[in-house]
Amino acid sequence: MNVNQEKTLLAKLKTYLIFAGPTTFAFLTVIILPFLYGIYLTFTDWNGISATHAFVGFSNYLQAFNDKVFWTSFLLTLKYVFFTVILINVIAFFLAYMLTSGVKGQNFFRAGFFTPNLIGGILLGFIWQFIFSNILVYLGKSYNIPIFSGSWLSDPDKAFWALVIVTVWQYTGYMMVIYISGFMNIPRDLLEAASIDGANFYQRLKNVILPLMAPSFTISVFLTLQRGFMVYDINLALTNGGPYKSTELISLHIYNTAFLSQQYGIGQAEAFFLFFVVAAVTLLQVYFSKKLEVEN
Repeated sequence: MNVNQEKTLLAKLKTYLIFAGPTTFAFLTVIILPFLYGIYLTFTDWNGISATHAFVGFSNYLQAFNDKVFWTSFLLTLKYVFFTVILINVIAFFLAYMLTSGVKGQNFFRAGFFTPNLIGGILLGFIWQFIFSNILVYLGKSYNIPIFSGSWLSDPDKAFWALVIVTVWQYTGYMMVIYISGFMNIPRDLLEAASIDGANFYQRLKNVILPLMAPSFTISVFLTLQRGFMVYDINLALTNGGPYKSTELISLHIYNTAFLSQQYGIGQAEAFFLFFVVAAVTLLQVYFSKKLEVEN
């Protein structure tokens, strides 16, 4: 390497450190190093409190994989993710379609549907806890509506669906904004040409709208998958895993294992497994979605 190349390299390094150095340092200290240290803790017996810990190898992973409660929470989370991803994206898509078709007051409705996303998950959980346990029960008893005669949160079967409803209510507006952006980027002349050629609504939807909306679907499905697997605050505030752990999703289970049961090593092992699953699912989803975008 000659003198000019060294000067050029040093100049580039100096520029990088000036503009990106602080961000890189923050990323390393806040994200990368804690992540690596967390992986290390999965191989120890640390309880989250003591000043010392011993190396136990893969013992924590074996205990986590042999824990029936862990797998029950994981399978329940898969069920929760399945329903929330489908419902959020389907409802958000059709709301976006209606609110880009020239409906009177559509800007007002856009703001209204987006508002739930601005409410924090903990507060949202307590609000809907009051609704399910008081308002709906009152209406059910007053107007003889059997489905609301008792609190959904005290019924192991209905509590899960209460969790799904609240999640869909919170995130639908956010995904709707993404779909609205996609609809606004569809050339109107294509839709007009399809109408002139005699295409009905279903044909326009299948052959024009859906292929051009593929990038919006990629982003929205990615976000709903990630948030579905990682949900914690709504689960904690709305049901706290009850009744009888029937709504304890995986993130809440990991928290309870690590901090309440003081089995931090096992909790970290479960958290790393969850990270691996979420990363694999989302990467596969993005890969196949991008592949469909190219084909379209």
